[in-house]
This record gives sequence, C-alpha cells and structure tokens, in this order.
Amino acid sequence: MSFQLHPRLAEDCFKIGSLALSELLMMNDSQYPWLILVPRREAREIYQLNAVDRQTLLDESCLIAETLQNLYQPDKLNIAAIGNLVPQLHLHHVARYQIDKAWPAPIWGKLPPCPYSQQQAQLEISKIQFALKEQLIDIIT
Repeated sequence: MSFQLHPRLAEDCFKIGSLALSELLMMNDSQYPWLILVPRREAREIYQLNAVDRQTLLDESCLIAETLQNLYQPDKLNIAAIGNLVPQLHLHHVARYQIDKAWPAPIWGKLPPCPYSQQQAQLEISKIQFALKEQLIDIIT
C-alpha cells in the first residue's frame, strides 16, 4: 500500500520535501514557524513503528528542531504528537517566542490561523529547503 497523506494535513500544510522516513510539511499559519514530520508508515502512535523507524523519526525530529532553532532563534521549541483530529502519525515542531500571542499557552485552539501569502510561504519554504538541502531526498517545488 502506498503512502497517502491525511486530507486534513494536505489541506492545512505546504509540502516541503521528503526525508529518509518522513514527509516534511509547513503548517499554513504565519504566526509561528511550524513544521510537521509525517512518517510514511501505517501508524497512529510512535510505539507502533519498528525500532529502526523509531530511531529514524527521533533523528529527523532532532534535525528539524535544530533547523528551526538555527533559522528562527525561538525562545522555546514545542514538539508534540497529538493527533486528536488527524489519526495519521505526525510530529509537530513549533518555534515559540515569549512575544507570540499565545505565549505561554499551547497554540492549539488558541487563535485562528493566519495563512501565509503565496510569496511569504515560498520564501519560508525556500529557506527551510536550503537549510536541509543535504538531508532532503525529494524537494517539492
């Protein structure tokens, strides 16, 4: 069975590219630098991945966290696998600032999304793709 991205993620996100295990997405909400890893596996929870895939997901998550830290210098990184609305396993990586409107509360359900303009989205996607050019096996253009 081939990998299919959950329709909600496809609707709410921009595709950035592919890593060894996961698809990398950017949430269409310009209030926060917000990336999502979606392993190309049939799983709802991390423990359902085999040991190699769990380690790969952790490595990819650390890569995304470091990339967000380097690009955006946030005060805090929020990393979560919530999945209450989207059952497909996915890992949120959100750069947070003490000055953001939701601080210090979690971002989920706090404010309506503020979509990127097409130009803003392309600028952010290009910046992330450039930072990850050595690790991305497929780049969405």
